[in-house]
Amino acid sequence: MSQVQAISDASFENDVIKSKLPVIVDFWAQWCGPCKALTPIVEEVALKYVDKVKFVKLNVDQNPSTPPKFGVRGIPTLILFQDGQVKATQVGLLSKADLIQFIDSHTC
Repeated sequence: MSQVQAISDASFENDVIKSKLPVIVDFWAQWCGPCKALTPIVEEVALKYVDKVKFVKLNVDQNPSTPPKFGVRGIPTLILFQDGQVKATQVGLLSKADLIQFIDSHTC
């Protein structure tokens, strides 16, 4: 089972803003090639951070109200939230090593 949970505009507040853990939100779309390439990387890295960082994904086509609130204009976009606040943003396809570096440099 994937460690990456699909969320929606309706569940964003509970799943991300109110989370006790830091949360990586993967903003993606079905038609986006780089998003599809990033998915297995995010899923693999999520296994490394079980119980430390929560990983979720939000389909921007199905959930159009949340992305503009956080300045998402291109996908894939990863946003790290901690204590309900945006801590860091990364746009574009990342390697596994770059994703780990992004998380480690912005979390405790």
